[in-house]
Amino acid sequence: MSASPSATAAPAASEAGAPTASRKRGAAKRRTPPSRRGERLVGYTFMTPWIIGSLVFTVGPMLWSLYLSFTDYHLVLGGDFIGLENYTAMFADPMFARAVKVTLLYVLLAVPLKLVASLAVAMLLTQSRRGIGFYRAAFYMPSLIAMSVGIAIVWKALFAAGGPQDQFMSWFGWDGGGFIGNPDVSILMLVLLSVWTFGAPMVIFMAGLLQVPGELHEAAEMDGAGKWHRFVHITIPMLSPVIFFNVLMETVHAFQLFGPAFIIGGTAGGPAWSTLFYTVRIYALAFVDLRMGYASAWAWMLVLAVGVVTLIMFRAAKNLVYYAGEDNK
Repeated sequence: MSASPSATAAPAASEAGAPTASRKRGAAKRRTPPSRRGERLVGYTFMTPWIIGSLVFTVGPMLWSLYLSFTDYHLVLGGDFIGLENYTAMFADPMFARAVKVTLLYVLLAVPLKLVASLAVAMLLTQSRRGIGFYRAAFYMPSLIAMSVGIAIVWKALFAAGGPQDQFMSWFGWDGGGFIGNPDVSILMLVLLSVWTFGAPMVIFMAGLLQVPGELHEAAEMDGAGKWHRFVHITIPMLSPVIFFNVLMETVHAFQLFGPAFIIGGTAGGPAWSTLFYTVRIYALAFVDLRMGYASAWAWMLVLAVGVVTLIMFRAAKNLVYYAGEDNK
C-alpha cells in the first residue's frame, strides 16, 4: 500500500519546522532580559565619568600630539603641516643620540640591580622572624617617597662636591669630587636612587615566593640538593612569571624616568649631557624651546620604542617563563 500524500507531508513539515523552532528558542535564550539590560545601563552610567576623563585627558591629547608630530607647531607662533620632517630631523639631531645613549645606559644598569636587590631582600623578608612586619614596612617605605622633588633635592646634596658621598669616598683615596660634577659617574647617583626604591618589586617578589610549594624544596633537600641548586632549579622557574612581570614594569618605568633627572641635571642634562635623559630632552624641546611639534615627534618615538621592547619581551617570555599547570614548550 502506498502512503497518502498527507501522511508523507506531515513528517516533512515537522522536520522543516524543527530548525525554525530551535532557532526561535535559541533567539529567546540569547535575548537579554530587561533586568540584565538595566544592570548594564547602570554599569555604563557609573563608567561615564571615567570614559569622559579618558577621552578628554588621555586619548584626546595623545591624538592631538600625534597630529602635532607632523607639524612645525610652536607654542607661540603656531605652525603648519610638514609631514615627516620632524622625524627625519630627529635622527640627524646629535642630542637625540646623546639622550638615547644616556637612557639606555640607565635602563641597563638600574633595572637589573634593582630587581636583584628586591629579590634578595624579599627572600629575607619571607622568613618567619620576630618583627618581620616592621622590616617589611621599613624596606617598602623608600618607594613611597623616593620619586618626590624633596628626595631628589636631598639626593643632589648627598652627591654634591664636599657632600657626604665625597667625604666618605675621600677616606679611600677618592679625589673625584661629588658625583654631580663628574660626568663619568653622575648617572650612578640616579641608578642608586632607583635601586633604593625597590619596595614595589620586593612586595611582588614576596607574594611570588610565598606561592612556591614548600614540598618541592623538601623533596629536593631529601635528594641532597643544596640551597643554590634549589634556588636555581626550583625557586627561579616557579618565580619566572613574577620575574617577567617585574622586568617588564621596571623597564617601562626606567624609560620614563623624569623627575629626579630633571631636578639633579636640569634641562641641559648636566654635567656635559651625562644626565640628559630622553624625557628631559622632550620637556626642554616643548617648554623651553617651545617646539611642541618637534617634541611630539620625540615623544611618539619613545612610545614606539617602548612598544617594540615590550613586544620582544612577550615573545621571549614564551620560551623563558614557566607557568605551573600549563604545558610549557
